Amino acid sequence: MTIRAMRDEDRTELIRLWQECGLTRPWNDPDRDISLAHDAPDATILVGEADGRIVASTMVGFDGHRGWLYYFGVAPDRRGRGLGRRLYDAAEGWLKARGAPKVQLMVRDDNSEAIGFYRALGLELQEIVTLGRRLDG
Repeated sequence: MTIRAMRDEDRTELIRLWQECGLTRPWNDPDRDISLAHDAPDATILVGEADGRIVASTMVGFDGHRGWLYYFGVAPDRRGRGLGRRLYDAAEGWLKARGAPKVQLMVRDDNSEAIGFYRALGLELQEIVTLGRRLDG
């Protein structure tokens, strides 16, 4: 797998991967999320490409205080091969290069597979509550 920054022509395939991985929700517009991250100076979308297709991706951002990962996914037929670990390492490297002192991500509390994966990478459950409110209506 080759890891690189997303290109504009990857958009359709990237959204397909996110849907295949169960990362999209009806209230989030993945096309809009791609545009926001792609145009932001402190964010990128990394993709893993193998055999001519995108098989992994993550959206990475640095807010000046911590790094964040979103839309982290590996195609179901490619899991268990170390691709997620390689993608995570690339995202962490991107954040370290920008001086981010820590990385965080959000996982739905019923996604035990993802929680187990991140714990195996050395991430720890944080004793915090995330509160939110939609600003887009």
